Amino acid sequence: MRAIRLHAFGPAENLRYEEVEDPRPAAGQVRVAVRAAGVHLVDTTLRAGNYGGGPIPVPELPTIPGREVAGVVDAVGPGTDPGWLGKRVVTHLGMVPGGYAELAVRDAEAVHELPDGLGYEAAVAMIGTGRTTVGILDVAALTADDVVLVTAAAGGIGNLLVQAALGAGAAVVGLAGGAAKVERVRGLGAAYAVDYNAPDWREEVRAVLGDREVTAVLDGVGGALGRGAMELLGIGGRLILFGWADAAGGPTEITTGDLYARGLTASVAVGPRILRRPGGLRGLEERALAAAATGALVPLTQSFPLKDAAAAHAALESRATMGKVVLVP
Repeated sequence: MRAIRLHAFGPAENLRYEEVEDPRPAAGQVRVAVRAAGVHLVDTTLRAGNYGGGPIPVPELPTIPGREVAGVVDAVGPGTDPGWLGKRVVTHLGMVPGGYAELAVRDAEAVHELPDGLGYEAAVAMIGTGRTTVGILDVAALTADDVVLVTAAAGGIGNLLVQAALGAGAAVVGLAGGAAKVERVRGLGAAYAVDYNAPDWREEVRAVLGDREVTAVLDGVGGALGRGAMELLGIGGRLILFGWADAAGGPTEITTGDLYARGLTASVAVGPRILRRPGGLRGLEERALAAAATGALVPLTQSFPLKDAAAAHAALESRATMGKVVLVP
């Protein structure tokens, strides 16, 4: 099979498109002929060798990156139900990478059969990014009384959060970088879409909201942008954090003084909290896939050929993408 391999940590150009041996499913496993593979921001950090801890281990080299795949089961391991053969499926590979390839193996118990009408690219967006979004929404508990501000609202998680907030009846302010992304957020139905590249973006948010205050900030960017978003919260507002971009300068800085000053609450919706949730992650995956199948959430995806994984990484790192980045063999 053809796959993307990383032989040395470093820039995106270190990702090589190579011929490698086909994987064989072990007992209890299925093999998936991959039709779409998800690209995550964590993949770029691991590739660079800069991952500073967290639940995902730094891979041993050489490695095939990627942990989200959708496709068709083309082989099963010993003792595995042959009824899986030919089924359209999606799975998260967990802590072991191997998704940037034409074939991938996974324990059958971790595989989901695709709902009718759900495409491979949408499914691979929902199995990882979608499940994280559902976990964030559980923490945020949005209602029709909320005024929600979403940072990076044109991103893979951001666009789903905008849709979910609108579905809850909330007023939504979506922050995005650049005219095209702002227009995309506006197209999602956000009441207000604001370009965070503008030096006065916070004043613009205040102006469009008038006498209303932001009640919930959903922040996955961090740095100065996350801090600026947090400072827009009104009395009793809630800050829900779900990551940061290295280019933004690290996590959003917040102190107990910030919380006391306006009675704010701050929650981290990812990391140990989501990994150790009662019932595990499969329930989140099922809910995410069901939401996509019914059209309640429609993931925005941007596809690259598998052989162009390096270009996909470079585009993601430079914030040139919209929605979930997907590789297509």
